[in-house]
Amino acid sequence: MALGLGRPQDKRNRTVADLLVAQLIEAGVERIYGIVGDSLNPVVDAVRRSQKGKGKGIEWVHVRHEESAAFAAAAEAEVTGKLAVCAGSCGPGNLHLINGLYDANRSKVPVLAIASHIPSAQIGTSFFQETHPDRLFTECSVYSEMISSSQQAPRVINSAIHHAYGAPGVAVLTIPGDVADLDAAAEIIDVAVHPARPRIVPDPDALRTLADAINKAKKVTIFAGAGTRGAHDDVIALADKIAAPIGHSLRGKEWIQYDNPFDVGMSGLLGYGAAHDAMQEADLLVLLGTDFPYDQFLPESVRTAQVDTDPTHLGRRTRLDVAVVGDVGETVRLLMPLVNTAKNRSFLDGMVAKHEKSMTGVVGAYTKDVEKHSPIHPEYVADLLDQEAADDAVFTVDTGMCNVWAARYISPNGKRRVIGSFLHGSMANAVPHAIGVAAAQPDRQVVAMAGDGGLSMLLGELITIKAYELPVKIVLFDNASLGMVRLEMLVDGLPMFGTESPHIDYAAVANAIGIPSVRVERAKDVRGALRGALSRPGPALVDVVTDPRALSLPPTITAGQVRGFAVAMSKEVLGGGMGEVVSMARANLRNVPRL
Repeated sequence: MALGLGRPQDKRNRTVADLLVAQLIEAGVERIYGIVGDSLNPVVDAVRRSQKGKGKGIEWVHVRHEESAAFAAAAEAEVTGKLAVCAGSCGPGNLHLINGLYDANRSKVPVLAIASHIPSAQIGTSFFQETHPDRLFTECSVYSEMISSSQQAPRVINSAIHHAYGAPGVAVLTIPGDVADLDAAAEIIDVAVHPARPRIVPDPDALRTLADAINKAKKVTIFAGAGTRGAHDDVIALADKIAAPIGHSLRGKEWIQYDNPFDVGMSGLLGYGAAHDAMQEADLLVLLGTDFPYDQFLPESVRTAQVDTDPTHLGRRTRLDVAVVGDVGETVRLLMPLVNTAKNRSFLDGMVAKHEKSMTGVVGAYTKDVEKHSPIHPEYVADLLDQEAADDAVFTVDTGMCNVWAARYISPNGKRRVIGSFLHGSMANAVPHAIGVAAAQPDRQVVAMAGDGGLSMLLGELITIKAYELPVKIVLFDNASLGMVRLEMLVDGLPMFGTESPHIDYAAVANAIGIPSVRVERAKDVRGALRGALSRPGPALVDVVTDPRALSLPPTITAGQVRGFAVAMSKEVLGGGMGEVVSMARANLRNVPRL
């Protein structure tokens, strides 16, 4: 619906929309992801005019769904550390942003969302497409304000940028279309560059308490999260001195697992290795920079110390005996002179050996002698992808089983990145995340590890990838099933229902769009298909038909989970699904943890 916001193009003064774009450019923004629409048109036209002026303007990236715009902005902010921007028109347009903005805000990346609004005179009258974005986005942002006048605009825009960088997180600007088209009342307010991260040094008494706890314990385990970013060598040095095995969360994996002789894997439902046992058998568990949410995988009876920059994280998941507010790197460097060198390394050596056995005997079971297996083991595909991908590749990972395969088989090395909806847990994030990374860093290899459920949900973004010739390589784990949901049902004692999908040739779909694609149904063809896709310029898709019965079994199976599996399998048999039960057993028997 036209809102009558336009003016003769040769008589335009500087508008609020122009001011917004100028301030974004000053803040280092290079592109905006979104879909054009009536109330957003003044901003979009200001973007167009910015490209014709002196200096570098802002690029408009036309996605096919605003949810993808927010995911793309989040991924760009993640890999660049710079402010990234998405936009949606009034009502349904900007409402579509909300899922991706939740993801960005929970991941604490600097994103600014432009939520255009209905004409200001109509607000509060139940006008066509009326919502209240300044209220709706409050929970998924660190700043959400509406611009009501040209006089107010410069400072509010500036404040939004500072909040996005400072928190960091999502800032939302709600702008009625008629306000965006007003003449600007002021020139640009200087926008400070991205501020340097402050040093967060722990309190000396808290540090001493932590040192005393470590010195008194005979068996110490470190569990590392995303807060160990930039502190890899410091944490390794501490583990060596106190003879502590190092487990990690999913978000901590890329920062601590590489070049780590004390690694014992990951805990949680996606976990593997000896991390669970190392935590349960310790005298002291030291949580470093992690807000690991799954308390059922954390010990109840083990003394626990926690180090985090955010005091609200301390003790909210598990017991807390020693609390330290501080940056992990700063804390560990100050801690080193205060802790004693361990004389007995048997606990560390035993856990590292147990982890190695688990990796070769259980996690590695699916990647050996499987070239004649059909359907293809998804683990095998992930293992080959790990081998063939570039040393500095960025992997974007769909929520669900792709999370599992990435966690278990993609090897970090200090240069690779692994990005996913690890805190919000949204489906369909891998491809739009990859769009944001590829748009910001087109010379870097970007691999989307997508499931067919996720890809089909935002399938239109294949058009975006083709339209901009983004060098995104999509490796599709195509099992025609919602695999993680199947597992959840089994654990809860429920028969599988509603998890199956039609068998679709996604390679044919992508080829029709113009993306070079291949469908792989034999394990012996996987490596060649991956190598071909990764080596070619521009986008590519490899549709690998994988075993829908492959499950992610956690490193420790509880009695309740066993009962759930047994009940679910009984229901399957009674329902006439004996063949499905046998097939599932064959597909997963080698991956059941042995005593």
